[in-house]
Amino acid sequence: MLTKRQSIIVWFHNMKNIKQLKKHGHLIHVSKKLKYAIIYVNQDLYDEALQTFNKLPFVTKVEKSYRPFVKTEYENASKDRAKEYDYKMGI
Repeated sequence: MLTKRQSIIVWFHNMKNIKQLKKHGHLIHVSKKLKYAIIYVNQDLYDEALQTFNKLPFVTKVEKSYRPFVKTEYENASKDRAKEYDYKMGI
């Protein structure tokens, strides 16, 4: 069974502190230019991880990811009639 995970975006001052971020979760991406990291954490440990990231002295901002809660299944997706007509004409 898959574990439910959620990402946290952590903004920091220096790149040398990345090793400390790795201890708290699964590090996915680090941007050197914008100085942020995307870290995946189990959902049951999510609130604790947010608190620990906020307590670190080199962290400037912590953002939550709402991706698991966003609905990705769309209803009533009707086809565009104008495009359907163009395809039948061979244009």
